[in-house]
Amino acid sequence: MKMSDQEYMRQALREAEKALLLGEVPIGAVVVQAGQVIVRTHNLKEARNDATAHAEILAIQEASSLLTKWRLNDCTLYVTLEPCPMCAGALVQCRMQRVVYGAYDWKAGAAGSLFNLLDEPRLNHQVFLTSGVLAEECQEIMQRFFADLRQKRK
Repeated sequence: MKMSDQEYMRQALREAEKALLLGEVPIGAVVVQAGQVIVRTHNLKEARNDATAHAEILAIQEASSLLTKWRLNDCTLYVTLEPCPMCAGALVQCRMQRVVYGAYDWKAGAAGSLFNLLDEPRLNHQVFLTSGVLAEECQEIMQRFFADLRQKRK
């Protein structure tokens, strides 16, 4: 039985909840190949003191390691927030077949909000894109995180 985009996004949201519990910006990601989730991850920037430890980058790294290949052209990434320029560039570089994201990122989004690196015809690969899947739920967890952060700073 094939799962829907919403069901895969719910799994990404569970990863975002894990990040939230760690005090990380709550972004979760899953990689799906042939209808099976092969990787689940979330942001670990704070835990690793690594600006590149975004959920998408970690998902690409884990999927590439698991599949022993860097071309992920038979995989789909589900992520709770629109990829930033760094992550969008990595998704093009790894030849990800498809990206599905939840909430738009109006400040740093590189998959439709500010610009779209995933569908840039001048690049060597274009990624199929679906946006806004469970957007309200994905946005809510981000809003909750930043509201809690502001409250702690008072």
